[in-house]
Amino acid sequence: MKVNLNGKVAMVTGASAGIGQAIAIAMAENGARIVAIDWSEDSDDTLTAISQRGVECAFYQADVSKYDQVIRAVRLAEERFGRIDILVNNAGTNSPAELRKTIDEYDVAEWHRVVSVDLDGLFYFCRAVSPAMVSDKSGVIINIASVMGLIPIRRQSAFTAAKAGVINFSRSMALELGPSGIRVNVIAPGSVLTKRTKDLFYSPAKSAISESLLSHIPLGRPGNAEEIANAALFLASEDSSYITGTVLTVDGGWTAGFAREW
Repeated sequence: MKVNLNGKVAMVTGASAGIGQAIAIAMAENGARIVAIDWSEDSDDTLTAISQRGVECAFYQADVSKYDQVIRAVRLAEERFGRIDILVNNAGTNSPAELRKTIDEYDVAEWHRVVSVDLDGLFYFCRAVSPAMVSDKSGVIINIASVMGLIPIRRQSAFTAAKAGVINFSRSMALELGPSGIRVNVIAPGSVLTKRTKDLFYSPAKSAISESLLSHIPLGRPGNAEEIANAALFLASEDSSYITGTVLTVDGGWTAGFAREW
């Protein structure tokens, strides 16, 4: 997919792998300079892929759930690049399988861990980046939620609640920041094939799980990270200049309803 992001500076959280990496690389391919954020220092693959495209890129390590680390990363990025035109809040987490329990047994510390990354961290970056955008009367914020923020799933209450919060928080920001020329939108991915999800759901040893998942997807396959990146490119570009406060669902039709034979 080709859009014009020439001269833009895009900050992408969770950029070291998966969807975040795909978004950072796609935006670089379309002319944006990249600020990659991740809690892990292992960002060489992302930085190499971007530098090979002849695009300036900076990496800052930050735990998105720590406000002081977020502020430091944003300050360093603004000092280096002068501004941030596009913010993609992609960093997220969910409970591992052994901690996915019903609410009567759900671990309190695990609740706070998930919500602090998936919702608090997103708020921290929006709070840190938006004042300069308001001053410039320009900017794009793209928040990565999940179809589980639209349709709840059992045994994952923290993730479901956090992603639902991302959606309405983003709509609230769209109302508040729209008069300053800032657009805020959400992407809600469905099942996306990454290294992590392949190990969890789509390896040969997990064939029963993968068959069950795929049976609820009308297109009959998981998505890939590049398909989510294409959605982010569209929302970041002037091609979506009259779109704000919306949720773009990229799920192969999963939220359209389950296909059942009666």
